[in-house]
Amino acid sequence: MAMIDEKCREVLERTEWVAIATAGVDGPHLAATWGEYIRMVGIEDGTTIAIPAGGYATTEENLKKDNRIELLIASKQVQGNLGPGKGYRFIGTGEVQTAGLLVEKVKEKFPWARGALVIRVHEVSGQL
Repeated sequence: MAMIDEKCREVLERTEWVAIATAGVDGPHLAATWGEYIRMVGIEDGTTIAIPAGGYATTEENLKKDNRIELLIASKQVQGNLGPGKGYRFIGTGEVQTAGLLVEKVKEKFPWARGALVIRVHEVSGQL
């Protein structure tokens, strides 16, 4: 498992939204969430991200067949390698959970959530 380091956390603190990619039978599927949602729930053990799941029906179906998932975050407010702006790509495995400790944590902050999209990060790479 890849640890989410301080620079990556700095980008997470400033990102507005997060792109979520899964693999479907018809090709890639993209969804998104607000960066604030990840910040409000937090990162478990430095490797696990939980996102409130209200919809995500296609994402959930895709993950049942192929649990690979990628997230992409970025912020122009964070200094990158070549100037303003830094991004990160998270590669891992995911599932939508409807019961358990992470779901309880998510529902405390987001009562409308039907569960949690839980991502276990295996690899983190800088993008900018």
